[in-house]
Amino acid sequence: MTLPALTRKLIEKKLGAYCEGKIPPHVRHEIRLLFKIRGNSVTLIEERPYFRDHSKLTHNVVAQFRFNPDDQQWTLYCADRNSRWHRYSRSVPTKNINTLIHWIEADQTGIFWG
Repeated sequence: MTLPALTRKLIEKKLGAYCEGKIPPHVRHEIRLLFKIRGNSVTLIEERPYFRDHSKLTHNVVAQFRFNPDDQQWTLYCADRNSRWHRYSRSVPTKNINTLIHWIEADQTGIFWG
């Protein structure tokens, strides 16, 4: 199932602003923060040049937001070292995606930006 159109626009606006503000302008040519929407999931991704060959880019997943259409809530997921997704236990499902963005920013474990 895909995100409802209004929800998708809201996510594009909020995560677009977050990605734009997270990376300082003077390094945006080297590091990008972007997101991809697939079905009811939105994955936050860091893109940067590969350290051995700067002509190639690496993509590191940061976090994933999953939307439950039944209760209209978002749940935050983090990836393990094998890129398998696990529910982030310190947060709870919420209707406000900004709450989950706050959890990513406040992470003291290094699970997102490690």
